[in-house]
Amino acid sequence: MNVRILILYYSRKGSTAELARYGARGVESAGGEAIVRTVPPISANTEATEPKIPQSGPPFASITDLEKCDGLLLGSPTRFGNMAAPLKYFLEQTSGLWLKGALVNKPAGVFTSTSSLHGGQESTLISMVLPLIHHGMLWAGIPYSEPAISTTRTGGSPYGASHVASEWNHAISEDERLLAIALGKRITMIAKNLMAIKDN
Repeated sequence: MNVRILILYYSRKGSTAELARYGARGVESAGGEAIVRTVPPISANTEATEPKIPQSGPPFASITDLEKCDGLLLGSPTRFGNMAAPLKYFLEQTSGLWLKGALVNKPAGVFTSTSSLHGGQESTLISMVLPLIHHGMLWAGIPYSEPAISTTRTGGSPYGASHVASEWNHAISEDERLLAIALGKRITMIAKNLMAIKDN
């Protein structure tokens, strides 16, 4: 049973994008199709400052990408304990999906990156979940049955995958990597199970 998991993120310096790649690896290891998309930056002067097609990396997301997915991994760097404005701006354009219940009962997980150890990771993860709950999505975090939740000294929590991009932890740590992969696997397996129930 093939499921499409949208991995939608905004990344400024690359750490969130790297977590997205590990999440995609988890999706694929569980037999899902990882659809990796990003969103353009915005500024105070104009709502969208990037061309329609990015110069490199994954394509920009469309509302259709979100509508057609069977599950979602949503990622953003932390901005004062909240998701970044470009991702929030994209989500604010999804009222049409809300009106027709297009995302109801689809599983979703979240991931983030901060430049400090206590930089608001968990509040950022929760901030990303709030609009998804309004859409009727099913939030799935990372259970304590994943050993890296208990051993991590960097990022990762029951709320979702994360990375501490500090001077002492430039690259994604082993625990952060394992937890991002685990989150991708979990969202994929939940999506498969929900699809199987729907088909019966």
